[in-house]
Amino acid sequence: MANHKSALKRARQNEVKRIRNKSYKTKVKKSVKEVRAGIAANSVERAKDKLVNAVSIVQKTASKGIIHKNNAARKISRLARQVNQLPSQ
Repeated sequence: MANHKSALKRARQNEVKRIRNKSYKTKVKKSVKEVRAGIAANSVERAKDKLVNAVSIVQKTASKGIIHKNNAARKISRLARQVNQLPSQ
């Protein structure tokens, strides 16, 4: 464990950031799972609605530097492609 005052402060800051980042990553996973659930149910409207929400969350997470921008782009691209391949109703 750190002994210097500055190192102790840095350890506290890192812990706060770790918890915050974990929260954002969980939101991303949940939103992606909701889109995939809509795709699995063959519900075009539900999948598109959830996709809009997921894209927003993923982009916000990438802009904060929690996930890499290319990782975010790949997630969005794959989800959008899957939603677009659903048969229109």
